[in-house]
Amino acid sequence: MTGWRLFFLAAIVLAAAPFGLPIFAMTLLTEALILGLLAMSLDLMVGYTRLISFGHAAAYGLGAYASGYLLLHTALPLPVAVLAAALLAGVVAIGVAWVCTMATGVSFSMLTLAFAQLLYAVAFKWTSVTGASDGLAGIPRHPGPFGITVFQTKNGYYYLVLVCLLGAYVFCRALVSSPFGAVLRGIRENEAKTLSLGYNTRLYKIAVVALSFALGGLAGALYSPFAGFANTELLFWLFSGQVLIMVIVGGQGTLIGPILGAAFFMLLEHVLSAYTESWALFFGLIFIGFVMFAPQGIWGLLTSRRPKNARI
Repeated sequence: MTGWRLFFLAAIVLAAAPFGLPIFAMTLLTEALILGLLAMSLDLMVGYTRLISFGHAAAYGLGAYASGYLLLHTALPLPVAVLAAALLAGVVAIGVAWVCTMATGVSFSMLTLAFAQLLYAVAFKWTSVTGASDGLAGIPRHPGPFGITVFQTKNGYYYLVLVCLLGAYVFCRALVSSPFGAVLRGIRENEAKTLSLGYNTRLYKIAVVALSFALGGLAGALYSPFAGFANTELLFWLFSGQVLIMVIVGGQGTLIGPILGAAFFMLLEHVLSAYTESWALFFGLIFIGFVMFAPQGIWGLLTSRRPKNARI
């Protein structure tokens, strides 16, 4: 119960944030929650199944472009466009996962990178749909169902992002605690043994990649109307690396850790970039420090003295 009490406490604190934080801080917090959702989605693959992806930006960029295109060219309500974009990312991921899971280990990682770069090239060349290097600009926030306009305000949109993050967390927590999650952990620890027990491990891997991409696509779908644009940088391989760093620094295999890792990454980026243009160099050193001296990540450090049943 302690874990769920912490969850509800965090939800209450985040829900109260608009009443105590200035507009600029709320903008940063909204973006941090979106990145937290993206990092948590990758944790399903990395932390629970040991499928290291170097192309998770593909899910984020695809979701961003899909929701941006729908909002620019249709009259779909904002929540519907966001969910449709997330669903599209999950469906596309089934085909991607079918190919990538033919390989294992480093070969799997390289295939995910190749598909992400392929999508990046398509977005760069398909000018009529993606706007090429200029991207999609002026993405609106259409009223929600029944003419609800609350999502068009900064605080209203923040609550939409918060609900999506909390809902995704509850879903992921139920998933990894289910028999399905037990098989994923079996694949992570010993795939050959899991296969010998009669489980079709490849189908499980395809399923978890599709779910991970759908949630990553949801994060991207939330980002484009938040920022008002979508461009090819959202698909670039460097961004995939940053998301993977968020997962490792936050604590892989914990769900909550990657969310903290995303917030830590954003905060450090804004603080360091105010003093130097070489902020990435210093963040790289911090990342090396975590890998060498705290491989369990931020959440592991915070919970190292707590009983295991207190984890959320």
